[in-house]
Amino acid sequence: LVLSFLRRSPSAEAFVRCSSANGKIRVATPSSTEGNYACLQNRWYSEDVASRRRRNGRRWARNLRHSTFAANDVDEETWSFQATEAPIADPSVPYFHIFYNDVYEVKLPPGHRFPMEKYRKVREIVQRKVSSLASERRNRVQCDFHVSPLATVEELTTTHTPTYVDRFLRGDLTEEEVRNVGFPWSPSGVDRALSSVGGTVAAASAVCEELRRRRRQRSQAEPRSEEEESGGLGAPVWSAHVAGGTHHAFADRGEGFCVFSDIAVAANVILLRYPDVVSRILILDLDVHQGNGNAVLFDGRDDVVTFSMHCGANYFSDKQRSDLDVELPAGCTDDTYLLSLRHWLNLIKSEGGPYDLVFFQAGVDVLADDRLGRMEVSSRGVQRRNEMVFDFALKLGVPLVTTMGGGYPREDWKPILEAHANVYFQAHQFLSERGRD
Repeated sequence: LVLSFLRRSPSAEAFVRCSSANGKIRVATPSSTEGNYACLQNRWYSEDVASRRRRNGRRWARNLRHSTFAANDVDEETWSFQATEAPIADPSVPYFHIFYNDVYEVKLPPGHRFPMEKYRKVREIVQRKVSSLASERRNRVQCDFHVSPLATVEELTTTHTPTYVDRFLRGDLTEEEVRNVGFPWSPSGVDRALSSVGGTVAAASAVCEELRRRRRQRSQAEPRSEEEESGGLGAPVWSAHVAGGTHHAFADRGEGFCVFSDIAVAANVILLRYPDVVSRILILDLDVHQGNGNAVLFDGRDDVVTFSMHCGANYFSDKQRSDLDVELPAGCTDDTYLLSLRHWLNLIKSEGGPYDLVFFQAGVDVLADDRLGRMEVSSRGVQRRNEMVFDFALKLGVPLVTTMGGGYPREDWKPILEAHANVYFQAHQFLSERGRD
């Protein structure tokens, strides 16, 4: 099915040469990419449709299989993000709210390899760049910065087992579990983990609340023509979290500096809290490492589709199966990376079905300057990547929620900090320039 799909795709004919071996599809790029290639293990297009439908009948029960509450019993105090009665934003102006959690400071042991200070540094760079814009340009986008709230237990248990959540909060993990996470346990570390999830939940909730407001405002307006009713809800509604992207956490354990999966929790909370706004979600994971936790957490789900494009030579734990996995080689350069991403975004847009919300895990550890990445993408290449994702979301006409991801500096932190900050500032500039198209 994958081969036949690729062969009937005009863009695929110009882009790939396919061969099948051991269940893998190897996607070879043109000679201009200097022999680099991408390997694809694809469950999205190759599964039997009938078996998918049988699983779909149970997907909502699976969605809340660890939850401590039922959908009918939820009250507003359950949620970390509370809707306010703020004035309705101008729907003709792009909406872009940014959450950050660096106020929850964690002191790691001397010599620890995780760059905890980068979150504050990145947020400060983004705020400085936005505030330095001329007022006319700055006011083209409704942009505010907010401290990330702490996720609630009820939110966490939409995705993670109550036992695991309770044991982490009480500091009752085993030494092996703590070692797999990569951080020593501490009360301040608990707040950081909760805010890492809470900020992404809040960012996603903020866009859903804004869309609800716009729909309510439209329904209360004067009668409209059929053509007007079929139109959109105004300028793009996006948000971001200068943290999160913790895609290595599983239901009952964490690993790779990830305690809980913020994107998975946010996706499940949104599907539960905003069924009138969102019924299907796409996760675009462009970290150098596979989004293995999210792949497992959403296995067999049709309401959340997982896409991971990562380095095929950089797994630190067992490989999992996303809905769509694209493996790129170690040493991958801009040409291969960007050609591959463009092809698969076009494929998702044309064949993946409708989406109501997109999460973008914007890891920058694909950079040549990254200490752990093993890829050779330039800073300009990462900027082009970001532009592709923003253009993809704009053309789909759906909200985009961006999170941070991996980024591990060498002695000079500047390339990693600038790459992280560019993700958010580029989004602001993209909306400023094209948000009213």
